[in-house]
Parts: sequence; structure tokens; C-alpha cells
Amino acid sequence: MDNNRNHRQDLDPRASGRHLDSGAESRASQQSKEGTNENPFASPDGTRPPSSFDTASNCGGLGAHHEVLPGGQRYFHSRRVRKGEVEKPWAAKKHPKEKWVTIIPLIGIFIGLGISGFLVWDGIRSVVKHRYCLVLDEDWSQGIRDSVWQHEVQLGGFGNGEFQQTTKENAYVQDGKLVIKATLQDEKLLLSDSKIDLLSSGDCTSTLFENCVAATNTTAGNSSIVPPVLSARLNTRLGASIKYGRVEVTARMPQGDWLWPAIWMMPVNNTYGEWPQSGEIDLAESRGNNYTYPQGGNDIISSTLHWGPSSKSDAFWRTNVKRRALHTTFANKFHTFGLEWSEKYLFTYVDSRLLQVLYTNFNKPLWQRGNFPQVENGTRTVDPWGHTGRLNTPFDQKFYLILNVAVGGTNGWFEDQVNGKPWVDASPNAKKDFWQAKDQWLPTWKKPQMEVKKVMMWQQCDGHENEDL
Repeated sequence: MDNNRNHRQDLDPRASGRHLDSGAESRASQQSKEGTNENPFASPDGTRPPSSFDTASNCGGLGAHHEVLPGGQRYFHSRRVRKGEVEKPWAAKKHPKEKWVTIIPLIGIFIGLGISGFLVWDGIRSVVKHRYCLVLDEDWSQGIRDSVWQHEVQLGGFGNGEFQQTTKENAYVQDGKLVIKATLQDEKLLLSDSKIDLLSSGDCTSTLFENCVAATNTTAGNSSIVPPVLSARLNTRLGASIKYGRVEVTARMPQGDWLWPAIWMMPVNNTYGEWPQSGEIDLAESRGNNYTYPQGGNDIISSTLHWGPSSKSDAFWRTNVKRRALHTTFANKFHTFGLEWSEKYLFTYVDSRLLQVLYTNFNKPLWQRGNFPQVENGTRTVDPWGHTGRLNTPFDQKFYLILNVAVGGTNGWFEDQVNGKPWVDASPNAKKDFWQAKDQWLPTWKKPQMEVKKVMMWQQCDGHENEDL
């Protein structure tokens, strides 16, 4: 039996691993000697299954469409579609109506472009282009001209409970710019009994006693003090005013807690009554606090119109808009704060007329827009503007410009109990509480001044806006 088994192994090399290995080595040796083009990365024949040599290797023959190369490789035969085997409907003759599938959308596009162009043209055509006459071009090359600018020297808080005394010395020209700077009051006047009497000195620009006289009283139970800081306020009431036109002020806002800079306008005459019956236009107001201040610090400016039948019914909140500086603050660099004002509209802007802040369209009487209460304090509310017949009253009179830096105040501009505010508006000790907290706020006064490069005012002069009313 051993002899027969050995005989079968000799006849069938697959029955013996020895003969298979020997055959593989022989073929590899032969291929190496002959330098064939066989893929050197192909698996050795001895490790490949029989089915990998051709599609019919199990049947002892080659597939009908394959040619086997030495080593069992096969040529690749393309299976691409032969000419004429696939229909080409797009090559056939098109139906005559198919062209409208393209033409109709194109017609719609051209019509849409035409309508859009007309709307743009009509919009540009409808924009009123006024003619303006220059009223003031101030670059401070002649200093602070008395013929144009009036210093407001007072210490009564200007109706807002502000903490500063305004002086001539705190407004000056330096390096070609107007500087309105807040500084500390003489400490001796705060720590001992003292009195400031601007009436006696003849410096006061108000006729009211409370706006001209203040005192520090250290007597127990009396905590009154003189204004703890100094600043300045200038106006153009006598030198330059407009009724309809444009204003541009190029300025940099101050940096320091509880500073209150403002660029604004008031009526030359209180034609319709006391504030706010005759109106107020605020081009830009800000706060010197930094950007973390919840109400908005020197990274935000506010533009507002004040109007109403009484101070308690001021409808400013209907015409109030804020704008944030982009990646900076209004204290870091100069910006142009502008106003354009006509019978039909009033808007404010920053740097460019396209960057509008506040826009008010006078398309209906302000009395209707205000929706004021019919009765106030037991008295019937009276419309102070209806008799004019103009939709923009009270903003139909001459207004002048004001530049100032206030400090603190008790009118709510700085909200109570917000961001460490060191005083309470309703407290009689508000000024003293503010002063005693100077170690907190004084270190933040890095630049406690508003700097103004240029002021320009133009009167609209192309219609009946110059007529006396």
C-alpha cells in the first residue's frame, strides 16, 4: 500500500506539498532568469486559487472572452456601449414649441430687470435734493470766537441735577481742537464751609439764584456741598442757528465713569412753551463708562428728539435710537455726528449720511403720534402745536447748537443701583455721595474730555423755510 501511495504522489504533484513548493520555486527561478514583465507585486501562483487564472479554469479551459497571460493575468476587455446600441433623443429634430421653454424664462428675467431698474430710478428721482447755504465753518483756527460761541457759566445742574460747575477755563483750544474737559473742584471748597456766588462775580449766565449760587455746609444734619467737579458748556445761540438744514460735528467722546458728553440743539425761542413743548434735538449723547456698562458706555451713542406737552409727558422714547461703534468705542477716535432736517423729515447719522441713527418722517402731526394722556395732574392736556397746521411742529423753528460734558445727574441718565453707581437720584446727598466715591471713579478718567475738530452748519435755502413764522 505504501508503494501505491508513493506512486500517486509522483503522478499528482498536488498530492504532495513538496512537489508544489518545488514547482513554485522552479517557476519563480525561471521567471527571474527570463526577466518577464509579470507584475512583481502579484501573488505567487502557488498561493492563488485556481479560479483566479481564468473564468473557466475549473472546467479545464479558458473563458470565451479572456486571454490568460503568463502567471494567470488577464487582458481587460472594454464593456463600453457600441455605436447604435443606445438611443439619442436629443439628437433628433426638436419640436418647434420647445424653444419657448428657453425664451419664456428669458423674457421674464428681462422684464424683472426692467421693473427693478425703473423702481431704483424712481426712488432716486423722488429723493429731495435741497440746496444748502453755509452758516458756520468752525476749525478753531481763531480760537473760541465770542461772536459765535457763548460760554454757559452756571452751577445749578441744568435741570438734570448734574454735579458740575461749568466755567470758561474748562473749554480751550489745544492742537487745533476744542477741548471740553472735566476736572476736580478745589477740595478746600468741599471740606469746609464755603460759598460760590457767580451772581456777585458777574460770571453767571443765568438769572436764577439756584443756578448761580451754591454752598458747602459742614454743620451736623446739613450735607450740602458745592459742585464737586468742573467742566464746560458752549452754545451758538447768538452766533449760528438754523431752521432746516444740516449740521456736522467731528468729535471724540470722553473716557471715564459717570461722564456725560452731548452734542445737541435747542430752540432759539420757546415759541410753543417750556421744555419739551418747544422741542430738543440730540445728535449724539453718550456715557464715559466702558463697554461693560449695562445702559451703554462710550461704545454707544444715543440720538433723540424730545417733544411733549410737559416734562412728565415727554415722548422722547418714540424717537430714540442707539448705535454701537464697530469694534471700537467713540472715545478711541474721531467720528462725525451729523443731522439733516427738513419740513418733511429729520435724521441723524454717524460719519456718513448712509449710516443713519435716528430717522423721523413728519407724515402726521406729532400730537397724534405722541398719543398723550387727555388728563394730567387733574388738568386737561392741551395740544400746544395744533394751531400751526404743520405736521413737524415743534421742529419748525430756529435751533442752535450746544457742546458740553456733564458729570453725573439725578434725572435717570445713569440708572440707580446699576454697575456700582455711588449715588441715588432721589437722595438729597447725591452730590456728596458721588464726591466721597471719587477713589472709585477718578482712576477711570483716562481721557475726561470731549475733543472737537470741526463744526459745520448749513441752512436749507431752496424754499419757504426761511420765512418768519
